[in-house]
Amino acid sequence: MLDLLIPLILIGTSVFALYKKQDVYSCLLEGGKEGLKLLFSIAPALVMLLTAVHMLRDSGAIALLSSFCSPVTSLLGIPSETLPLLLIRPFSGSAALAVGADLITSYGPDSLIGRTAAIMLGSTETTFYTISVYFGAAGIRNTRYAVPAALMADLTGFVVASLCARVF
Repeated sequence: MLDLLIPLILIGTSVFALYKKQDVYSCLLEGGKEGLKLLFSIAPALVMLLTAVHMLRDSGAIALLSSFCSPVTSLLGIPSETLPLLLIRPFSGSAALAVGADLITSYGPDSLIGRTAAIMLGSTETTFYTISVYFGAAGIRNTRYAVPAALMADLTGFVVASLCARVF
């Protein structure tokens, strides 16, 4: 039944548009034009963000930051092995997924570290990526309290993920 969901939505939308006497093709073209405009407006921020993440990871800065932050995270109950995930997740989902997969492969999916990494991936957001995309698309330059609030939400997600992995 799920395989038919997308075709049914497309057919239903087309039938509704015909009922309303709308030109479906021109509406699709207009939507495509708006999507491309949006893509061109956010592409520079995305390229810069992805480049910065790769530079940090490849330069060894993430490893250095991990060793620097480990006393604080151990105080919060976060395993030190998950620090690279904690540092990369706010910037890049794909890099965080790669780090998480590496942790799960290294320590096993049923280990405390593997479970913690999986919960962290599911309970936190790529904060800077999301803010750059959505604020850029809306033309907002001043993020004001959005970044600190989002980073506090991520920190809460990391701490609670670690707690949940230990408790459950």
